[in-house]
Amino acid sequence: MQVQAKLRHYRIAPRKARLVTDMIKGMDVERAINTLQVTGKKIAPVICKLVESAVANADQRGDMDVDALYICRAYVDEGPTMRRFQPRAMGRATRINKRTSHITVILDDERN
Repeated sequence: MQVQAKLRHYRIAPRKARLVTDMIKGMDVERAINTLQVTGKKIAPVICKLVESAVANADQRGDMDVDALYICRAYVDEGPTMRRFQPRAMGRATRINKRTSHITVILDDERN
């Protein structure tokens, strides 16, 4: 059985968030949480909280063994981009993209 947790519209570039999600794919939940706590990236505590939320979802269902959970899939999709403009020389303007991310963590209790 699989259980998931999603975080949508988080204000970080997907490229930066993928570095951390790729690091924890396939890990046991306890090991992934320990790894995220010592990782120095800005997104690491957010993904740690998301993993803990997925574990709470599994515990709430009641039919899953919480101790045997592992991260089956973790991926980051691109959310909507906020476009801002910065004034430049000679009356011009440059567009600045402020990207957002949709982060999904899927846990499973049986390895294939």
